[in-house]
Amino acid sequence: MSVPVIFAIPKGRILDEALPILAEAGIVPDDDFHNERSRALRFGTSNPDIDIIRVRAFDVATFVAHGAAQIGIVGSDVLEEYRYSEIYAPVDLGIGHCRLSVAEPADLAADDDPREWSHVRIATKYPNFTRRHFEAKGVQAECVKLNGAMEIAPKLGLAKRIVDLVSTGGTLKANNLVEVEMLCEVTSRLIVNRAAFKTKPEIVPLVDEFREIVSARDAA
Repeated sequence: MSVPVIFAIPKGRILDEALPILAEAGIVPDDDFHNERSRALRFGTSNPDIDIIRVRAFDVATFVAHGAAQIGIVGSDVLEEYRYSEIYAPVDLGIGHCRLSVAEPADLAADDDPREWSHVRIATKYPNFTRRHFEAKGVQAECVKLNGAMEIAPKLGLAKRIVDLVSTGGTLKANNLVEVEMLCEVTSRLIVNRAAFKTKPEIVPLVDEFREIVSARDAA
């Protein structure tokens, strides 16, 4: 009996958009996946050779990089933050569209010009990417690592500015914050462990299937 391929998918905003693509590829999670009371993290699928694990987005990349999962779906923001050499990202799935941006209180933004920054203190869960971005512009970025509740940081004096994902901007507006600079556009990618891509023959046709699904959607 063969060992199933482990497919890591993220909880949260990407999941609802990812499930229809998985279904087109013949990967439908079992009924327990949709049971809100279930505490399970690993699930069987309609494909007996593939199991799904549902974890946090940042953990998807870690599981795939270390080979605990062979394939996964994750936002390009996570890939930019960690830049795992063990990860190959062959397909942009065209879902999970948002942007990674700098935001600050509206009263500060009224007289602020990012082109004049030389040193900034920023609260973010993307400290590596944020530092690289500002270093390339000759700006020293002091990053305070947070895993959530970013929007409250300026109000409490932790940092004047934040770097976080922005979709509609509604959460920023509710906290009297405005975008002042975009770091990058973000979409979700199909990722593969490089070693598994070379050693597990079932991975290549699976990647090709996703590539064809995306191409067909783009052409529609």
